[in-house]
Parts: sequence; C-alpha cells; structure tokens
Amino acid sequence: MNKEHVTVLLNEAVDGLNIKKDGIYVDLTLGRGGHSSLILSKLNKSGHLYAFDKDIEAINKSQEVLEKIGNNFTLIHSDFRNLTEELQKLGVNKVDGIIMDLGVSSPQFDDASRGFSYRNESRLDMRMDQEQELSAFEVVNSYSLNELTRVFREYGEDKYSYQIAKNIVKHRENNPIETTFDLVEIIKESKPQKELQKKGHPAKQIFQAIRIEVNDELGALKEAIEQGLTLLNASGRFVIISFHSLEDRIVKNEFLKVSKVEGNRHNVYSLPSEEDEAKFRLISHKVILPSEEEMEVNPRSKSAKMRILEKK
Repeated sequence: MNKEHVTVLLNEAVDGLNIKKDGIYVDLTLGRGGHSSLILSKLNKSGHLYAFDKDIEAINKSQEVLEKIGNNFTLIHSDFRNLTEELQKLGVNKVDGIIMDLGVSSPQFDDASRGFSYRNESRLDMRMDQEQELSAFEVVNSYSLNELTRVFREYGEDKYSYQIAKNIVKHRENNPIETTFDLVEIIKESKPQKELQKKGHPAKQIFQAIRIEVNDELGALKEAIEQGLTLLNASGRFVIISFHSLEDRIVKNEFLKVSKVEGNRHNVYSLPSEEDEAKFRLISHKVILPSEEEMEVNPRSKSAKMRILEKK
C-alpha cells in the first residue's frame, strides 16, 4: 500500500530560499511537488518556478498539483545534472534560488514494483528514470566481484561488502538473482548471526549502495552543485537536504570550498584581499536538522540534514 509522501523540512527549506515574489526558482527534485507547491504559492505572476525530475510519474502527478496553485511553472523531465543545459534551452541564464531534496520519494520507495525496498518483493530495478538501461538487476548480475565490492564499500560502507559480493557471484553462477528478496537472503547469509541481531535491516546499506550506483547519485549531485553555483544571482540561495553521510559530505565540502578563503595567494601572512574574498556565504554554519515534532510524525525525516548557501 502506498503511503502519502510527507515532504521533509518543508517550511524550513522554503524559508531558507528567502523567496522574492518576482524571482526565478528551481526545484531540482520535484518528487510529488511538496517544496514546489509552497514555492509557487509565494510567487506572483512575474515569478517563475522550474522543476526537474527524472521520474515521468512524478512529473505527471505534480503537474496536476501545481496547476491548482498557478500556471507560472515549467516541469522538466531530466536528470538534475543537466540543469544548465535544460535552462539554457528555455532562455534562463540566472536564477534566484535552487532547492534539492535528495531523499527517495515515498511513492517510489513504497511502490513494490520499483524495486527500491528490501521490505517488498519485486524484480530488482531501483531506476529513478524508468527509461535508462542500467538497473539493479544488471548491477547485481553483471558486475565483477571487484566492482560489486567497490560499490558496497564506497556507497554502502558495509563492513561485510567483500563477503556479500563473493556470495552474489557464487549464487548467480547457477541462476540470475531476480528479486529484492533473493538479494536480501544472500545478504543475510553473508553476515554473522551477531550482526543480524543488531537494530536495523541487514540489507539497508547494500540496497542504498546499489541505488546510488544505478542512478549515479553522487556524480550527478556534484555536477548539479557546480552548475547551480554559477547560475545564482547575487543574494540567491542554494538549499540542499541530504539523507546520508556520503551526500552530506559532498554538500558540506562543495559549500565550504566556495564560502571560505584559505589566506591570501600573494602573502600568507596578510588578510585576504578583495579579489580573494569568497563569493558565497553559509547561512548556517551548523547543519539544520528536523524538529523533534517532525521526526515523531515522519520517521523518515530522522536522517535529514539541510545546508544553505548564499551568493554575495
């Protein structure tokens, strides 16, 4: 049964954009239109919202929702790594704010047929863009032992990565690994009993790793941040909500890189000159977390971390 998607840090994120009524805003992760709906409601007819999603189902569902609020929006069926290219097609070269919510939307996660969840039996899939070729099935059944181990270690940070990869290769010699439950059983077989007794599902980290690999989430994130920084107008803001340490580390490092100047290139003992001053500033030096109330109502928000950057 599909659960209604609850947008994480909804008001905090949109407040973080510091919206101007006639501004141009970009939602890079449309999903079911939670952030986009609130942004659109704050714009007048001179303002405009552009929203991206790789999932055509998300585009179609959100179109209906947003049309009830206004018509000054454009939905773009594309990976957010194509941000600059897609906006240039529409004659947009500068924007006043960008938002990214990197969580998998609940309808995707709860739809068993999409193969994202280790709690539902489905063919291995995990594609956010249903038109792309690479799926979880291809990763699990065609990647080498070394490739699987790398994916599990880098993106899942699971200490049993090698053993799980080894058992996957062994199992698929007889028959392809078809379903999410087939994979869960192999993961369970690969871990000692003491590990299986710990809190949390034993397959969580491996499923996360495969999802990241299938959708090249970290590569796309880096590209989108780099492009977004060049698109922002003065006083424009970049708001990003991440849900695991790998994403947050990228966001933190990319934001720090442009908001901090390490001394002066001419004289290490002098203060930074005007030409060396950072062109961006962090709105909050501490990561912004959901409130206790939000975490109580929406358990999926517990791992959310939000960072906000402003162009000077």
